[in-house]
This record gives sequence, C-alpha cells and structure tokens, in this order.
Amino acid sequence: MKATRYYATGRRKTAIARVWLTSGNGKVDVNGKDLLGYFRRDVLRMQIEEPLKVTDHLDKLDIRATVIGGGLSGQAGAVRLGIARALTLMDETLKPVLRQNDLMTRDPRERERKKYGQPGARKRFQYSKR
Repeated sequence: MKATRYYATGRRKTAIARVWLTSGNGKVDVNGKDLLGYFRRDVLRMQIEEPLKVTDHLDKLDIRATVIGGGLSGQAGAVRLGIARALTLMDETLKPVLRQNDLMTRDPRERERKKYGQPGARKRFQYSKR
C-alpha cells in the first residue's frame, strides 16, 4: 500500500457518498454510526460489503463514509460504488475483478423532475369531462 488513506466518491439516484478507506480490521462507519446502526436492512448491508467480499478485503480495511441525499437504497448503492472506486485507487489489479462483478458501473438512472401544472413527473390531475 502506497498511501495510508484512499478517497473516492460514489453516486446513485440523488445520493452522494464520500468514502475513505484505511487499513484496519473491518469497521464500517456511515455518517458517524456503525453499519448495523445506519443500514438496518440486511440487503443493504450485503450490497455495501459486496466489493470487499469479492476482493477479499472484508476484515482488512476500515471504511468511513459520509452520505447525503436520497433514500437508504440509493445511499447504499452510492457507498458501494465509492468503496469499489477507492479499492481500485488502492490496488489497480482489483479493477478487473470489480468490473467483472458489475461493481464499477455507475447506475445512470436519475429521478425525473416534476413538471409544472401537475402533481408529479408523470402523474396528471384527474380529467373531468363535465
């Protein structure tokens, strides 16, 4: 390892995650809380740990993430992408493994804007013939 800390940004929907990796024993800290305290659903925790499991770094790195915007699902996706990007900064040889498991691809789907004169992006007010 060259540096002691690696930083990367991950985005998903309207969530933005700033992720720092340091060598340690597998402690994950999201917005000042531990992983179990912030992401209660098992699926979200598994999603975040996926890049670490694939590269066999689960108990070797400490992760500190700051997430803003979006919901929990989008935030988990943003943290996952941030971890994957930081791992490639740490070790370039991990990139093919992460790409093979579809962890380096940023999901381009964004929230559609609300249109004026209507209640939502696609929803319309009820049509009244009379």
